[in-house]
Amino acid sequence: MKEQIAYFFYNYYEAFGLSPKLAKYANMLTLLLIALIVTYVIDRVVRAILRAISVRVAKHTKSPFDDLLLANKVPRNVAHIVPLLTALKILHIVFIDFNYIETPIRKLLQVLFIVLTLWIVRSILFTLEDYFKTLPRLRDKPIDSYIQVFMIFAWVAGIFAAIAVFSDVSILKFITGFGAASAIILLIFKDTILGFVASIQVSINDMVRIGDWITFEKYGADGDVTEINLATVKVQNFDNTITTIPTYAMISDSFKNWRGMKNSDGRRIKRHLMIKQDSIKFLTPEDIERLKGVELISAYLEQMVEKVDKYNEDNNIDKTLRLNGRNLTNIGVFRKYIQTYLENHSAINKDMLLMARQLQPTTQGIPLEIYAFSKDKRWENYEYVMSDLFDHFLAAIPFFELEIFELPNSTTFKA
Repeated sequence: MKEQIAYFFYNYYEAFGLSPKLAKYANMLTLLLIALIVTYVIDRVVRAILRAISVRVAKHTKSPFDDLLLANKVPRNVAHIVPLLTALKILHIVFIDFNYIETPIRKLLQVLFIVLTLWIVRSILFTLEDYFKTLPRLRDKPIDSYIQVFMIFAWVAGIFAAIAVFSDVSILKFITGFGAASAIILLIFKDTILGFVASIQVSINDMVRIGDWITFEKYGADGDVTEINLATVKVQNFDNTITTIPTYAMISDSFKNWRGMKNSDGRRIKRHLMIKQDSIKFLTPEDIERLKGVELISAYLEQMVEKVDKYNEDNNIDKTLRLNGRNLTNIGVFRKYIQTYLENHSAINKDMLLMARQLQPTTQGIPLEIYAFSKDKRWENYEYVMSDLFDHFLAAIPFFELEIFELPNSTTFKA
C-alpha cells in the first residue's frame, strides 16, 4: 500500500514521457508538496479544535489554571505534535528513492520534536509559576527559582537527546562518556548550583519572602524584596532604585529582615538623650514644690516625699547634709516623668515593653534611653510619633534643671 502511494505520480510522469530518473525527482517533489500542505492543514485543524475545547472548558471552570494554560499558549504548542508525528510517518513515502535525503531530514524532524517537547514543558512550567503566584500561601515563595531549575534540567536533557540523535549514539552511552567532563560542568554552573541550593534553604528555613522588607548593608539594599530567582534576589529600595543580591549571599552573609516587626503589634522606639553629668543634683524642698505643678508626676512626688521623709525619720537620718539618707534627684524624677508620659500617650502600645532607663555613663554624658513600641508601624507615621515624643522630652528637660550634652562648636568660646 505504501509503495503504491509512493509511486502513484511516478507512473503518470513516466507515461508522460519523462525519463525514470526525472520521473523519480518529479514524483518526490510532488509528494513533498502534498505532504507540506497536508501537514499544514492538520496543524491548523488540530490547533483550532484544541483551542475551541480549551476556551469552552475555561469558561465553565472557576479555576484560573486553564485560563493561564491559554495565556501561555500550551494548547497551541501541543497542537504541533500531531502534524510533526504525521510528517515523520509519511517521510519514508516521500523520499522512498532518496534515503540520503530522508536520513538527515528525519534527524532534523526528531530534533524539532525534542525542541517542541521542551517548548511545551516550558509553557506548562510558566503556567504553574503563574498559578502558584495566585495562591496566597505560595505567593511569597521563590517559585521562580524552582521553575528555572526544572528548565535547566529540561534543556540539558534536550541537548543530550539532540546530540544523541545526530551522533546515532544512545543517550545512556552519551551521558556515561559525558561524566568525564562533569568537573567542567560544575565549574561553569557553579553560581547556578549555589543559587539552587540557596533557594531551597531560603524557602525551607523561611528566611526571606517576596514582599519582605530587608536591610543588607553589604550590598546597599534597604527595601522590599520583589523577586527571588535562581541567581539573584531583587530588592526595590525606598529611593526606588533596584539592588540585586546573589541568592547564595542570603545564607552566607548576614542581613536584617523586618518581617517580625511588621507581624508584631508595634514598632520599636529605642533612642536616648545624653544628659550632662554636672546638671544632675538632689532636689530641694523648693524644687519638689515647683515640680508638683507638673500634673503627670504630682501624685508620684507626694507619694515619694512621704516615703523618703518617713524613712529618714525612722532611721534618724541627719539631713543637715543633703547627701545623707534617701533623696530625690532631678534625673530620677525626669525618668519617672518620661515613663508616665509614655504610659499615657495614645500612640504607644501599652501591651508591649515600655520603659525609660539609664545606661552606663559615657564621656559624652549619661544616656537616658526611651524604650517603647509605636502602635502604628508605617514608616512615616512611626517617625512622626518618635519625633513628637522627643520634641516634648527635649523641651521638658530644662524644667528639671537638666542639660543636654553637646560637643563644643565655634560659638561656644565667643563669650
